[in-house]
Amino acid sequence: MQASERRRRFRAILGGTRCLHPASVHDAISARIAEDLGFELGMLGGSVAALAVLGAPDLALLSLTEFADLSHRICRAGRLPLLVDADHGFGNALGVMRTVQELEAAGVAGLTIEDTELPQAFGAGDAVRLIGLAEGVGKMRAALAARSDPDLVVLGRTSAMAVTGLADALARVRAYAATGVDGIFLVGVRTREELQALAEAAGGLPIVLGGVPAALSDTDWLARAGVRVCLQGHQPFAAGVAAVQATLSALRQGVAPAAITGVASAELMRRVTRQDEVAQAARVFLGGSPD
Repeated sequence: MQASERRRRFRAILGGTRCLHPASVHDAISARIAEDLGFELGMLGGSVAALAVLGAPDLALLSLTEFADLSHRICRAGRLPLLVDADHGFGNALGVMRTVQELEAAGVAGLTIEDTELPQAFGAGDAVRLIGLAEGVGKMRAALAARSDPDLVVLGRTSAMAVTGLADALARVRAYAATGVDGIFLVGVRTREELQALAEAAGGLPIVLGGVPAALSDTDWLARAGVRVCLQGHQPFAAGVAAVQATLSALRQGVAPAAITGVASAELMRRVTRQDEVAQAARVFLGGSPD
């Protein structure tokens, strides 16, 4: 499937009337599992990418090259449209342009550019800081200018609700919407009233939420409020860590391999590795079969 087709499928989601939960994916196999289960969209979080590539916490240590390579591996594995968290664009507005170019080439369906000040500044401690509004607007404009495929989705992301409050969040949403981004990604929204105000400020653009409390878990209500995608966290990666730890621990303690539980069946492994497709290609191109 061509990248543009996946991007059009993602745009159809944003232009629809439903609110869906994407699958949190981190590699080729997890993306194939999500696709086989019927998920309409995959999500590669920046924190998950840092864990998958570096085994490190989400501290903006991952390079753009590493992130784009992981995105490419996921996109290459199947047909699932992939939305990626491109953080701050790996630098200033010029860095954002390079980020969009690399991720577009990797095949992603959409990406977010956020206004968090990254990496963490010296002396900031644990405080999260945002870049100024003017710089944020410049980054959104740069992202839009850098894409060569108009189907590529660019979402303006702000954490202002969690950092500086509603007034600043409203100002940023209005300003980012005015640049022409395809949607607004919000982090830190806690109430329906906040979401309604922010959605109004977005001027009808689709909303993507980066996780919500129980009070905002009703997808029917979210859909009516203009939310088209609502993240649920990144439990699959954490579950995988727990499974590997438990399996290695059991083996270390002397449990026989045949007695290990929770292991993927041969049928599941055959399916997620697309073994039948590979075998067919081997028959045709290595065995001389006309089939």
